[in-house]
Amino acid sequence: MLWAVSLLLLLGYSLLIAYYQMYWRRVPVFQPQPAAAPPFISVIIAARNEAAHLPLLLEALNGQTLPTSRFEVIVVDDYSTDNTAAAVRCFLSERVRMIQPIVGANQSSKKKAIEAGVAQAKGSLVVVTDADCLPPPRWLELMTGFYCQKRPAFIVAPVCFTANNTLLGIFQSLDFMMLQGITAASVQAGAHSMCNGANLAYEREAFHQVGGFTGIDARASGDDMLLLYKIWQKQPLRIHYLRHPGAIMPTPAQQSWRSFFRQRIRWSSKATYYQDKRITAVLFFVYGFNCWVGALLITAFFQPQYWIAALTCLATKTAVEMTFLFPVARFFRQQALLWYFPLLQPLHIGYTIAIGLLSRKKSYEWKGRRTQ
Repeated sequence: MLWAVSLLLLLGYSLLIAYYQMYWRRVPVFQPQPAAAPPFISVIIAARNEAAHLPLLLEALNGQTLPTSRFEVIVVDDYSTDNTAAAVRCFLSERVRMIQPIVGANQSSKKKAIEAGVAQAKGSLVVVTDADCLPPPRWLELMTGFYCQKRPAFIVAPVCFTANNTLLGIFQSLDFMMLQGITAASVQAGAHSMCNGANLAYEREAFHQVGGFTGIDARASGDDMLLLYKIWQKQPLRIHYLRHPGAIMPTPAQQSWRSFFRQRIRWSSKATYYQDKRITAVLFFVYGFNCWVGALLITAFFQPQYWIAALTCLATKTAVEMTFLFPVARFFRQQALLWYFPLLQPLHIGYTIAIGLLSRKKSYEWKGRRTQ
């Protein structure tokens, strides 16, 4: 019975990863071409207590290869308690504006902040990033060119962590790189709706057609994936992934295990709000598989006869994931991190199980705000 369940789970997991690998390879690398009648772009940044990061981001936006006449920047100061407003003030111009959410501080959230930005956006294409990101020079140029070629309603774009060579930094980078590979493959396959709010874009019209965040605003998180799913329901063939190294958005990894777990709990807490049952089923299966492998490893310490099954599952899981990660790591130029992947596999299993349990909390803290 033990071996039957183990082999069945291993087979299912291997097929799932092979599915992602197949579709990752099918994601076309974007080949920029001169764009005819490019759209005007509105870059929206929801910022709460980001005085340390916003000047760097705004400087990077000033250095974009896309002509400044083709885009505007809207910083939504989400009731910051630091010097965010002062940090932005010296950048203000006709092209760079700062506003506040259209609701009071006690009702605000990242969704409300983005909603306020969209309400004042002049661009037909809304581009969203986080205040602590540092976009590469061709970022907006590639977004514009990709939109002109594909005419997507929603653009999912790549994100990578910038981290130091500590255990925490390496662990986060590997975990996130796996998620990014799955994201690209899922978009290409039309399998389930995944994206990251640090690097995405959507038509302003598509946002309004689905009622914005209406219906998904009970949860403070989900300004990316839950919105993507709403747009996918209306226009499933107009969701595209922008695969180009110049479009990779660097974002800082968390600096402590505590903040890392808080971030992942926040990400996972919206799982019960997914209307997309495909992603719910995948999450449930992957979580169950990790629980099974974790239970085998723990049991083996007390009953040695379980070691063969436990190590077989662990080795197979590692090999299957490594096969998928090799081409993904090449794209993100993080191949060197793969040397650490087998060593961190037991830690990743324990982390997955722990996050699944902790994400059942009804509230969490984000930027000094207790929210749901």
